[in-house]
Amino acid sequence: MRLPGRLSAAIAVLTDMETRKRPVSEALKAWGLNNRFAGAGDRAAIGNLVYDALRRRASHAALMGADTPRALVLAVAVRDWGEDPAALDESFAGDAHAPTPLSADEMARLIGQLPDDTPGFVLADMPEWLVPSLERAFGDNWIAEGQDMAGRPSLDLRVNLLKAGRDRVMKSLARFHPRETAISPIGVTMQAGPRDARTPNVTSDEGYLKGWFEVQDQGSQIVAALAGARPGEQVLDLCAGAGGKTLALAATMLNKGQIFAFDSDRTRLAPIYDRLKRNGVRNVQVRAPQPGALDDLTGKMNRVVIDAPCTGTGTWRRRPDTKWKLTPELLAQRRAEQAAILVEGARYLKPGGVLVYITCSILPEENDDQIAAFRAAHSGFAPVPAQDLWQAAFGAPLPEALETAEGGLALTPRLTGTDGFYVAVLKRD
Repeated sequence: MRLPGRLSAAIAVLTDMETRKRPVSEALKAWGLNNRFAGAGDRAAIGNLVYDALRRRASHAALMGADTPRALVLAVAVRDWGEDPAALDESFAGDAHAPTPLSADEMARLIGQLPDDTPGFVLADMPEWLVPSLERAFGDNWIAEGQDMAGRPSLDLRVNLLKAGRDRVMKSLARFHPRETAISPIGVTMQAGPRDARTPNVTSDEGYLKGWFEVQDQGSQIVAALAGARPGEQVLDLCAGAGGKTLALAATMLNKGQIFAFDSDRTRLAPIYDRLKRNGVRNVQVRAPQPGALDDLTGKMNRVVIDAPCTGTGTWRRRPDTKWKLTPELLAQRRAEQAAILVEGARYLKPGGVLVYITCSILPEENDDQIAAFRAAHSGFAPVPAQDLWQAAFGAPLPEALETAEGGLALTPRLTGTDGFYVAVLKRD
C-alpha cells in the first residue's frame, strides 16, 4: 500500500473506534482481518498513524479545527511524519484508495501553526480536567511532561539473570540494534523509529522462548528493583496480575525465599504459570483468588508489594486511547480501591516488615495523596528514604527531581525516559 491508502485505512480504523466504542487494539485487529491483502509493513504503518493521532489528539484537533478521524490523520501525516501538504494533496489525485483531496481550509491549517494563546492542556495533549493535578505533580513543567508523554515509547526488555546475562541477550537480538538501558542494569532497549517503523517482534526470538528476557518497560524494572526484595525473604505480591514484577522479584531474590503471587482477578493471573516456567522461577507460590486464600500469611511477611490498580496515566504513550476515556468518576473509583488495598496489604506484614506501594500513574491523587492518607490513619509506618532506596538498588545518588513530597519516587518519560511510575516504601515499626 502507498501512503494515501494507509491514511485512508487509519481514518477507517479511527472511525470504527468512534462508532463502535471499541479499544484501538480491537479496531486495528478487525481492520486487519477484513483486509488480509495488507502486509505486515502496511499494518505497522496504519497502527503508527492511529496511535500517533491519539497521542496528540488535542493539539492535532486544535490545529485542524476539528476532532474527526480525517482531521487527526491528516495532521499526523504533516506534523508527525513530515509530509508536505501540497505534495500530499497531489499524491491523492488519481489514487483510488486515497482520501478525498484537501479542502482550502485543510491546506491552510496544515501549513499553519498553533496560535500563541493555545491553552496549556492542548499543548500538553492532556484532558483539560486533569490540569490541576498535573500542575500539582509537576509545577511549571507540566506541559513539557505532557508533551513527552505524547511521544512514542521504546521497546524495553528485562534480562532474566536466572538464565542469561545482558551481553548474551544483546547478542541474540543484534539484528534489532539493541542498547543498554540508561538506569536499569539489567535492561535492554530499542528506540522507537519514525513514521512507519516497525516494532521488533522479540517474542519470536529464541532468547525469549528460552526465558532469557521478558518484555518490560525500564520504569517497571526500576520500581521492581526499588522494592528491595532480598534472597531468603517472605514476600507477598498482592496484585501480581500476569506476573511481570513477580518475575523480576524472583530474579532479584536469586530464587531463594518465597514469593506468594496473588491477584483478585483470576483471568489476569492466568498467564503467570507459563511465564514462571519459561523463566525458570522456583520460589513463587501462586495463590488463586478464593475466600481465605491469604489468611495464613497474616503478620508473617517481610515485604508486601502492592502494584495497585490505577488509572494507567503513566502508560499513555502505549495506550493513548485510554487518555481520552479517563473520567473523574473512574479516578475516584481507583482511589477507593487503592486506599483499601493499602490497608489490606499492611495486615500481612510482620513487625519491621516493609510495605511497597507502586502505581503506573502520574497523578498525585493516586500517589503521594494515598501515602499521606494511609500514614495519617495508621501510625507505626515510616517512609524509607528515597536516597537509600536508590543507592541500594543502583549504587548511585538519587536524581533530585525524582523524589516527591511524601518521600516517594516518580518516574516519567521526561525525567527518566520511561513510562510514568510511582513507588513509595514504608517500614513498619
